[in-house]
Amino acid sequence: MAQISGEEQFQQWLAQINHECGNFAARQLEGAFSGHLETGYTRSLKLSTVTSANVNLYRTNQEIKSYNDNWFYTVFQLEGQAIIEQNDRQTVIQPGDITLVDASRPCSIVWQQPSRQISLLLPRSLVEQQLRISEGHCVQRLEKSLPMVQMSHRLLQESMSNRELSGIESEAALEAIVCLLRPVLQQQDQQPSRRERQFEKIVRLIDDHIQSDCLRPEWLANETGMSVRSLYRMFADKGLVVAQYIKNRRLDLCAKALRSAADDEKLAGIGFNWGFTDHSHFSTAFRQRFGISPGEYRKQHR
Repeated sequence: MAQISGEEQFQQWLAQINHECGNFAARQLEGAFSGHLETGYTRSLKLSTVTSANVNLYRTNQEIKSYNDNWFYTVFQLEGQAIIEQNDRQTVIQPGDITLVDASRPCSIVWQQPSRQISLLLPRSLVEQQLRISEGHCVQRLEKSLPMVQMSHRLLQESMSNRELSGIESEAALEAIVCLLRPVLQQQDQQPSRRERQFEKIVRLIDDHIQSDCLRPEWLANETGMSVRSLYRMFADKGLVVAQYIKNRRLDLCAKALRSAADDEKLAGIGFNWGFTDHSHFSTAFRQRFGISPGEYRKQHR
């Protein structure tokens, strides 16, 4: 029997994602792609287990308009990590974490290493009955250390393993998961802590100086009156690396500029405008994040 190519595996995986989870687009990243999807339906529990590596799965308005968006994807991270973006917000979730993604808005999920997660569909009507939902509730990292998050993971796993659940029982399990997550999500509405305000200040400082050559962890620490070690720890608590965050922020702004750049505008100049003084480094970093070169990205978004 002939062995299928990596591209064929990728296309088959994406077709299965679109069939089971709704319309998505995807691009392969640097490194060997791997992808597998398992679906499970226990009465009212509609879920998929996604195992993947070196791929970016995303939805634009084009994919959303041809799909029922009356859902929230509740992502339960099992192994590895995932970088999830929505509403100009980015979070990195680790094993045991949970986050909520709105199916009615564009989003992006990046797996740069082997990762495994469960995506549970929560009906929008059920979520809105229990919680006054807002953009701020989506793509928040609900940390594994929180008791309600741990209980949600256990309830989901036990519900998945029990094939004898009736329709009423699976609906009750779904409602229970929303109830467990409600106090955690509502905490996002409370006054941020001093540490959280400091982190937001640093993020704003990064954006304000994103084009500057001086933007490095050492400079940030000096400007905010903290040690470099404390700065690293603050970002690590959120699953981030300072230098990587800065580079990804610059690359995202480069991508935004490329989408509106004229054909005769030099790619090196665009990279230089956002802090990449070496064109070769810019091209390599861009390909690692988006799976294609800056030139191909510009053509693709024409």
